[in-house]
Amino acid sequence: MHKVITHWKGNMAFESHLPDGIIKIDVAKEQGGDDLGVRPKALMLSSLAGCSGLDVASLMKKMRLTVDDFCIETEGSLTDEVAAQYHTVVVKYIFTGTKLDEEKLTKIVNLSVEKYCGVLKMFESFADIKIEIIFNHK
Repeated sequence: MHKVITHWKGNMAFESHLPDGIIKIDVAKEQGGDDLGVRPKALMLSSLAGCSGLDVASLMKKMRLTVDDFCIETEGSLTDEVAAQYHTVVVKYIFTGTKLDEEKLTKIVNLSVEKYCGVLKMFESFADIKIEIIFNHK
């Protein structure tokens, strides 16, 4: 079980106390906030990338793969409804290096996507997920 306590900090700002840290949440000034924190929907995309990224990093370490840099870009498209929701999410896994084992890295990403990442599984219940794997050799 996870427990997060979120305190209102005035105006449109909140502060969430997680087991391992604190996150400030707010909206832009044009939406009535003070632009003092992250947006909740963007935070969801970050959680997705973080969850899958931890899987990939762990498996890269276990397989002793050489990767110079690795990042995940997540892009979410929202519905036009009042309570806008992500209807499509593109997750791009970008690997950079001179000794990339593309076959093993593809297998690792697929394991995260298909088996290990619980956040991605939650996203699949409400959005179409598109996965891209990009290899950019230096």
